[in-house]
Amino acid sequence: MKSDPVLSIRAASKTFGSRRALDAVSLDVGRGEMIALIGPSGSGKSTLLRSIDGLQTIDAPAQEKGGEGTITAFGGPVQAKGKVSDQVRKARVRIGFIAQQFNLVGRLTLFTNVALGSLGRIGFARGLFGAWPAETRGAVMAALHRVGVADYAAQRANTLSGGQQQRGAIARALVQKAKIILADEPVASLDPVSARKVMEILRDLNKTDGLTVVVTLHQVDYALRYCARVVALKAGKKVYDGPTNGLGRDKLIDIYGPEFEDVFWEGAPQ
Repeated sequence: MKSDPVLSIRAASKTFGSRRALDAVSLDVGRGEMIALIGPSGSGKSTLLRSIDGLQTIDAPAQEKGGEGTITAFGGPVQAKGKVSDQVRKARVRIGFIAQQFNLVGRLTLFTNVALGSLGRIGFARGLFGAWPAETRGAVMAALHRVGVADYAAQRANTLSGGQQQRGAIARALVQKAKIILADEPVASLDPVSARKVMEILRDLNKTDGLTVVVTLHQVDYALRYCARVVALKAGKKVYDGPTNGLGRDKLIDIYGPEFEDVFWEGAPQ
């Protein structure tokens, strides 16, 4: 792992009723890494990602067994003691969150949706009235061009395909000037061509711009193709954290269960 971690998670647990969605998960993410977060449905991937951004509180330390129950980003607190830090905004303005369902406002144009990424710097009032500064307008068009959807800037978001909307969500994170991108199943709703394009964009932002990317994926082949490091969760526990080439057939079957053998793709690691 690269030095200079930008995310540190210490013994993060989350309980929903009687179910432990996260079970004392600890993880460091280095600056400039691209990490795939994999595991069966219900393993805690989305819960962990939402917790990193402070969208989901983790359990208080009193409920932990020998852990701290803390999450920090850029050296500052995101949450601790079962509460989101009052300083979480400082982290959030530098973290772009990309959801499976795009989280664009359907009635607004793609341009406006992407421009919303600048609200943390220019203020809500200017955004409310569409008084975007020249710097923001230029940044929006540059970001849309970067992800290949500049021609659709004037279209309402709900008239665009899923792949176009997801690229718009990535462009919004660029306008936000995010240093970390958390992508929660960003290709789950997309066709294979659109999915590959979105993953290629994320990899390019990681390689070219040095952005740190943590992406949850159900498609294990995408994790192996696009990410150098993989973290696997199973029943809320971290069961693998290492290089992609360490995920052989036996380890993947251990993570996903014996049924995984039946759907193992051609050319998978042996």
